[in-house]
Amino acid sequence: MKELDIIKKVFLLALSKREEGETMKDTLISLVNTGMFEMKEAKQVLKELRDDKYIVGDNLSMTGVIEADRAEKEFKQ
Repeated sequence: MKELDIIKKVFLLALSKREEGETMKDTLISLVNTGMFEMKEAKQVLKELRDDKYIVGDNLSMTGVIEADRAEKEFKQ
């Protein structure tokens, strides 16, 4: 498994912390609203994470869940 950059880690963590009923579009908008990136960049990161199988459909894969948990632990240090 390759090392993820900080933006992808934050993206996965945001997905893992979604509220029930929150859509992928809602998550993208909230990430864009943080000023982290533009919508076009957010969609590109989403595509890359889907291509790498961290996200399947609109949910985290098992690999995505593991990486989101790692990111959360890393950010809490």
